[in-house]
Amino acid sequence: MLHAHMTYGRGGDLDGVHQPFQPNPNVPLLTNGQMVDDIPPEQHALVPSFVGGGGKRIHPLPYADSNLPVQPRSMDPSKDIGSYGYGSVAWKERMESWKQKQERLHQARNDGGKDWNGDGDDADLPLMDEARQPLSRKVPIPSSLINPYRMIIVIRLVIVCLFFHYRVMHPVHDAFVLWLISVICEIWFAMSWILDQFPKWFPIERETYLDRLTLRFDKEGQPSQLAPVDFFVSTVDPAKEPPLVTANTILSILAVDYPVDKLSCYVSDDGAAMLTFEGLSETSEFAKKWVPFCKKYSIEPRAPEWYFQQKIDYLKDKVVPNFVRDRRAMKREYEEFKIRINALVAKAQKVPEEGWTMQDGTPWPGNNVRDHPGMIQVFLGQSGGLDVEGNELPRLVYVSREKRPGYNHHKKAGAMNALVRVSAVLTNAPYMLNLDCDHYVNNSKAVKEAMCFMMDPLVGKKVCYVQFPQRFDSIDRHDRYANKNVVFFDINMKGLDGIQGPIYVGTGCVFRRQALYGYDAPKTKKPPSRTCNCWPKWCVCCFCFGNRKNKKKVTKPKTEKKKRLFFKKEENQSPAYALSEIDEAAAGAETQKAGIVNQQKLEKKFGQSAVFVASTLLENGGTLRCDSPASLLKEAIHVIGCGYEDKTDWGKEIGWIYGSVTEDILTGFKMHCHGWRSIYCIPKRPAFKGSAPLNLSDRLNQVLRWALGSIEIFFSNHCPLWYGYGGGLKFLERFSYINSIVYPWTSIPLLAYCTLPAICLLTGKFITPELSNLASIWYMSLFICIFATGILEMRWARVAVDDWWRNEQFWVIGGVSAHLFAVFQGLLKVIAGVDTSFTVTTKAGDDEEFSELYTFKWTTLLIPPTTLLLLNFIGVVAGISNAINNGYESWGPLFGKLFFAFWVIVHLYPFLKGLLGRQNRTPTIVIVWSILLASIISLLWVRVNPFLAKTDGPLLEECGLDCT
Repeated sequence: MLHAHMTYGRGGDLDGVHQPFQPNPNVPLLTNGQMVDDIPPEQHALVPSFVGGGGKRIHPLPYADSNLPVQPRSMDPSKDIGSYGYGSVAWKERMESWKQKQERLHQARNDGGKDWNGDGDDADLPLMDEARQPLSRKVPIPSSLINPYRMIIVIRLVIVCLFFHYRVMHPVHDAFVLWLISVICEIWFAMSWILDQFPKWFPIERETYLDRLTLRFDKEGQPSQLAPVDFFVSTVDPAKEPPLVTANTILSILAVDYPVDKLSCYVSDDGAAMLTFEGLSETSEFAKKWVPFCKKYSIEPRAPEWYFQQKIDYLKDKVVPNFVRDRRAMKREYEEFKIRINALVAKAQKVPEEGWTMQDGTPWPGNNVRDHPGMIQVFLGQSGGLDVEGNELPRLVYVSREKRPGYNHHKKAGAMNALVRVSAVLTNAPYMLNLDCDHYVNNSKAVKEAMCFMMDPLVGKKVCYVQFPQRFDSIDRHDRYANKNVVFFDINMKGLDGIQGPIYVGTGCVFRRQALYGYDAPKTKKPPSRTCNCWPKWCVCCFCFGNRKNKKKVTKPKTEKKKRLFFKKEENQSPAYALSEIDEAAAGAETQKAGIVNQQKLEKKFGQSAVFVASTLLENGGTLRCDSPASLLKEAIHVIGCGYEDKTDWGKEIGWIYGSVTEDILTGFKMHCHGWRSIYCIPKRPAFKGSAPLNLSDRLNQVLRWALGSIEIFFSNHCPLWYGYGGGLKFLERFSYINSIVYPWTSIPLLAYCTLPAICLLTGKFITPELSNLASIWYMSLFICIFATGILEMRWARVAVDDWWRNEQFWVIGGVSAHLFAVFQGLLKVIAGVDTSFTVTTKAGDDEEFSELYTFKWTTLLIPPTTLLLLNFIGVVAGISNAINNGYESWGPLFGKLFFAFWVIVHLYPFLKGLLGRQNRTPTIVIVWSILLASIISLLWVRVNPFLAKTDGPLLEECGLDCT
């Protein structure tokens, strides 16, 4: 039975409205002004091991060593015989062949051959060992599906050229302006189609082998050699990103199927909200019960909100007798957890005049959102907390970077770069996975899926990131506003994976840390040239002599001695170490990289933090050994200072790239320009799931932000039209990036093209001359190719017709509204210097399903599509009235005009349905402005070309006779 009186967090009560928030008193909060040395001795045990409470030395984590030999597994007849009978002649021959391969492999090793992580000459060595088989493979699209698709693309390209030849050579003289506008729009659409279509020329799919990954790196009974991973979760405003949604994301991360000592979760609170801090404290306490429950019963998904909402038989595949009892107890625990979180939210609705106060009586450092110190709070860790069964939990770290007036903090990109530096100082995992606060882990083995690519000896070295598709919950069955974006994630991204890799989409992505540091991808070494023994010796000698004459003399550069660096110390922002103090500690660093860089280059590139600079030289990650744990934590506070990035390459060449609100596209583009490739991974069970905006207003604002980011990139120095030539970016990959930044400009010709049918109906003119038999063939062929291309795309990508059609509809809806506004806002920013701000999309947090589907919030984005609808409806009425008034001959040309008008109306139908679904929720101002604009255009037409009969009747003249 729940009591009416409940304690808040672990401090105050809920009775008084002005009762201050109380943080967790058991774990010290670390800011710029308080260091580990200031913590009372009785609390030293609460500081995690990587901070080094109590003066202990910090030891590196057991990272996977790629040079350790892996024993080949023995042959299992039940798995490896296949259809051969045990003891048969075929089986004996296969066994002998396998033994010979093993003997050759061991002989090659004894002769000096290197392992899979070395640079051995024989590329087939990894394939000879059963335990060293590839961890993934490409699954090409069947030729019966992809070859017709490629053929129809070529045919469509030829027909488009013939179509434009006809259009240009047959102008419409009585409607020349309308004809010229239509031709310009059609040329732009054709160019956009080429940019969008040709990067899909080599689509592929991929398979992973988790059993091989386990066999090689995670054998039972042995220490795991899987690479450590740092999770990044970003949040800004708890009012729009409910703490319960963020808590579910964090709980799903802490419960993933991965070694706990290889896992760390960093939560970035860029709003410095006390509500987020206290919600994280409650989440860490509930995780002690939730994580062992998930791992004990193999729960999927491991976000409690979505697990308990499943409408399936939860007893399926569960044979443990105590499962029902434990599940009911856990559900009660989660309901109590939700009550505590909701109580925190209700408490935070009214902020005290003096601001929030911590338990020790000091003000909460983040009371001023725009002016506060950096904060780091460790909730869980190796020595920071155990679960209810006494097992270790993954690390959970709260981070809020410093904010000061007068500094450009670069929004989400700056927050992510701060997490990169903090994690490098504290854990320095070689791989990082970033998630939005509303995207939870739906597949507990998602991290292992990514490691099948990152740790693969054949393809992993050149992979900068592994991108997972975005999947969503709480979307209506018809997906009215194309929130799923299936065409992009299941068609375009598969095509990009066959070239150089998919575009980074901002969440659900596993990064290689070294790639984010701006390093070039390792170049593939060419095999040594071999001469043919059948050639005469004099031919070989002449050939070699000719090559020697062309070779230039190459002087080996003198190796510079490693310079010891000493940084100038500033007040409150001084680094804890000079690099000279940790040269011996970074014994695993690459001496070649450390030898060629000097003090100025390091400061310019990474900033003045010796610990962070040393961590960047560790290619396989790992922490540094040092004798001052308090200074290590001070260094973590130092690297999240608001002035740390000044005069460095952060945001230019390192980390998340600045200059656009869509920092994800820029970041992936820079890494591809450095020669890296990316991987697209689609597990059978979706790796991550998130929430999408339900109502049209939020959806259009989301699309507006994406389009505005593309316009910003278009006007920046990193525009794919002129940046990155001569690097590692492939030709078709550049096509895809160009398409990702020019698509908002399509809104201008699209708006004109959607207006032309109404103008043609109102004026009685048409953009197409009378069609001859040859012209009819080009038009029919073009329409057939358009439909055939879409059908074949859906066939090889296994996309439903409904998803494809919703994507086409919202392309028009978003194009005439959000994309159009993005173009004008981008031009205002470039020409007039007027900066635009975006709002965080509201995340779904209500229990009522689809409660906001028909909600229309006031936004100017709703006016253009509403005006187009009214204009085309008026045009249809005017055209039919004109045909009735002018007789039978005017009905023939009318059908062509009505076809284009109905094309516009059908594509805007989801918008119309939402507009008329609940009239009482439609903003009146939208209807008023739309009717006003449509009326003005209609009245202008009536004034210029009124409803008069176009056919001339008999001319009546006076005959001069008086018939009376």
